Amino acid sequence: MENIRILIIDDEAPAREIIKHYLKEVELIEIVGECADGFSGLKSISALKPDLVFLDIQMPRLTGIELVEVLTEKPEIIFCTAYDQFALRAFELNAVDYLMKPFPKRRFLEATKKAIDKIRAGLGNKEPASQLLVKTPETQTHVNRVVVRKGNAISLIPVEQIKFVESQDDYVMIHHSDGKAMKQQTMKFYEENLPKVDFLRIHRSYIVKLAEIKRIEPYGKDTHVAILNSGEKLPVSRAGYSLLKDELKF
Repeated sequence: MENIRILIIDDEAPAREIIKHYLKEVELIEIVGECADGFSGLKSISALKPDLVFLDIQMPRLTGIELVEVLTEKPEIIFCTAYDQFALRAFELNAVDYLMKPFPKRRFLEATKKAIDKIRAGLGNKEPASQLLVKTPETQTHVNRVVVRKGNAISLIPVEQIKFVESQDDYVMIHHSDGKAMKQQTMKFYEENLPKVDFLRIHRSYIVKLAEIKRIEPYGKDTHVAILNSGEKLPVSRAGYSLLKDELKF
């Protein structure tokens, strides 16, 4: 029977040491690495192909949730965190378990056994957790940046740089000051979680930053178009035009 390959990602060294100490009681495992931040963890998952990852959430550079959102590998995930507000999001991302720090050894070993049993039974993740985002309800969270992946490159787009969001079937195209990027999330998520004082959904396929609108012009009968500072033109639905009139007071 092959060993279960385990990777530990946590920015706190004592937390990593506790996990390694508890894992001494688990047979037929191999700790293949440990990382202190999300970016290093993402690279290590790609390089080491672990079966199971113990993952913290609040970390520098890239959070645990953001890491999973752009993950293309398929390990089982056990979140280990001091924050309970991310639990629903974790299970939406198909995590095996969610351990609240400081967790007792018994609780840790139960979660580990559940993950190992799932892996050995061949019931492990069949697709990256990031692919589940279009299949599950999205938890409302405050968005202050968007993490996107293109090939092996990871980009962090601050909300302040977003000009507009465009629907692309099961994806959205995020147009920002440095270009554009595709993300597997829904328009509904961005409509609910981008700052409402700055962004408005003007069409079923477009959410725009109000400060980017230079002017609004008629376009055919009962339709309008928003001209952006960049010169780009976005359609405005009848409902979107009504919202713009309320928001911009014209």
